[in-house]
Amino acid sequence: MKKTLIGMAIAIAVSAHFATAESSSVVLANAADNTKVSQAVAPLNFQPLPQQIQAANMTAEFFTRFHYKAMPLDDAMSEKIFDRYVKSLDGDRIFFLQSDIDQFSAARDKLDDAILGQDLRTPFEMFNLYHKRFKERLTYARELLKTDFDFTQKEGYRYQREKEPWPQSEEQMRDLWRQRVKNDWLRLKLAGKDPAAIRTTLEKRYETTLTRMNKLKSEDVFQLFMNAYAMSVEPHTNYLGPKAAEDFDISMRLSMTGIGATLQDRDEMATVRELVPGSPAALSGKLKVGDRIVGVGQGANSTPVDVMGWRLDDVVKLIRGPKDTTVLLDVLPADAGPDGAHKTVLLVRNKITLEQQAAKKSIQEVKTAEGTRRIGVIALPTFYQDFDARRRGDKDFKSATRDVAKLLAELKKEKVDSVLIDLRDNGGGSLNEAVELTSLFIGKGPVVQQRNSQGKIHVENDSAGVIAWDGPMGVMINRGSASASEIFAAAIQDYGRGLIIGENSFGKGTVQTVISLDQMARSEKAQYGDLKMTVAQFFRVNGGTTQLRGVTPDIAYPSFTDADSYGESSYDNALPWVQIKPANYHALGNLKDIQGMLQVRHELRIAKDKEFQFIKEDVAEFKKQKEKKEISLNEEERRAERDAREKKIKDREAIRASLEGKVKTKGDASKLATQDDGLQGSERSLASELAAEKASKEAKDVLLIEAAHILSDEIELLKSSKRLADKTISRASVKSKEVE
Repeated sequence: MKKTLIGMAIAIAVSAHFATAESSSVVLANAADNTKVSQAVAPLNFQPLPQQIQAANMTAEFFTRFHYKAMPLDDAMSEKIFDRYVKSLDGDRIFFLQSDIDQFSAARDKLDDAILGQDLRTPFEMFNLYHKRFKERLTYARELLKTDFDFTQKEGYRYQREKEPWPQSEEQMRDLWRQRVKNDWLRLKLAGKDPAAIRTTLEKRYETTLTRMNKLKSEDVFQLFMNAYAMSVEPHTNYLGPKAAEDFDISMRLSMTGIGATLQDRDEMATVRELVPGSPAALSGKLKVGDRIVGVGQGANSTPVDVMGWRLDDVVKLIRGPKDTTVLLDVLPADAGPDGAHKTVLLVRNKITLEQQAAKKSIQEVKTAEGTRRIGVIALPTFYQDFDARRRGDKDFKSATRDVAKLLAELKKEKVDSVLIDLRDNGGGSLNEAVELTSLFIGKGPVVQQRNSQGKIHVENDSAGVIAWDGPMGVMINRGSASASEIFAAAIQDYGRGLIIGENSFGKGTVQTVISLDQMARSEKAQYGDLKMTVAQFFRVNGGTTQLRGVTPDIAYPSFTDADSYGESSYDNALPWVQIKPANYHALGNLKDIQGMLQVRHELRIAKDKEFQFIKEDVAEFKKQKEKKEISLNEEERRAERDAREKKIKDREAIRASLEGKVKTKGDASKLATQDDGLQGSERSLASELAAEKASKEAKDVLLIEAAHILSDEIELLKSSKRLADKTISRASVKSKEVE
């Protein structure tokens, strides 16, 4: 089974902005390296490894010959790689001086020679200078904490600096960092902290940032540079180092072999953030949220290796291992102090299924004059599939389509009136799953067209084509719905099968395949990594494409995003929108006749809905603030801004309290974020962090509730007119009977 992908956001291992990077969370799975990372914060001298030089050469071969947008690796491409690499290192222009950029400029048209000539010293030297500058800036930031700041001055800090010139001198750079530290201090001061507490918090923050930087490896530098190359070819082409490739496979199959704990780096210790239900860690009863793993051993009688201060993914590698093997954990309990008594936990590794990322169902009830309508909701976070298990012929391989089919059968038994597929923030996944999932609602028929680099067009459809739900349905999307999500939503829209509700989607209309460089090099050891390479463009069955433009909803919601900052149109080298001939398909219905009436009812309803009005206000405020590139460093002005925000929160809470049947809302969940505490990530207690997440999950989903009302309106309109009903759903019903 070819790993054909049409989405999935790939997190590049190295953040482009380390100064504000948050702690990552990692779920434990299979094992290997136990190399300890040096903790001294000293200048590092990263050098390319032999396997990286070979991987770069193989990558160039694929990109120049087999990519959908094959481009020569020449001086012109070198300049693109250079600009993207520098931006990935210092996008906000707060580390490098103009003189540093001038020093690099000789390499602008020579990075192609570095790759083809198998000499990667130049990009590594660029990173080494970046690391030196990074240390200098953070060291200066720590020195500034010994001084006092004057918050009565009329001064502003320009925090959006991606289009600003590079600082010309050390004096300019120091003044920029003075403003950054002053802003950090002011945020904590406005949150009520005294000077001593502020100094302690910021000193620890800057020290931790330096320590994280010093844990980087050659693999991180190489992946950063290779992604500058990959994404200069096309935005959705990536290089995945061995670790990133492994994580990607886990995200696709939603399973792994391990102990079933999610870890987070807190105070230089691997801290248990979550236990996967039914996993060895959860079933043992010996490991608790907040426990800190400070040592790891292989086997019941082993001596644990001290992992204090290790990089988190190195701890994970040590804990991972084959099924039915034993791992020994040296644990500092959550309620113990730094010198508290440790406990030893023995766990037997097993297969872990990440059910929290799988499809889930719920039911939204809508009160009407006729009674209560039940709208079945299936939330699908990604189009996952265990490629390897399917290739092996495993009858129980993990599949988004299989899971959704089971949930639809359950919803049928629960007698729902309509079904809503929630694809918000679903970034895509398997092409096979997108096609097969669509067939659950349309039966046999073309779902999407693919055009390869030679211009050959292939129509994708599911030969089985058994309809699992032939009743009314809708699809909910937002700007984060990409690729496979867009294929599904577009097909449902083109067939007239259901309503598309929400925001305009991402606009990714390309197909990727994953290529193992280890297989190409016939290496038994994972050392070269993978390529996620664009090999085709997909088109709707109506001949259009979602590329660049995305899927336009039938009923649109207000949006916090805009085309310039997020989505395919925000990329400077995205493929253009084009059109081909429609596929041979027949619409199953036509919702155009009721769409206008549904829109009117929607607008009348949300005009009376305070929560929707709050959303509209927030969208307007967000867009207004987005235009501001600068923030005041005057305490009086900032307090006035804070007081205005808090007044708005209190006014909204008063309105909510006055409404009958007050419930928690998204506004409650966002209250914590609105009242800035000046802290970052793990600076907050784990308990408060988890409580905020829990509150957000339990909060009233205003947008989902309105989508359920829209589908309820559809049912009412179809019941009121046989003509409308026949025109809208008759063909779907006939086709369902034919298949059955």
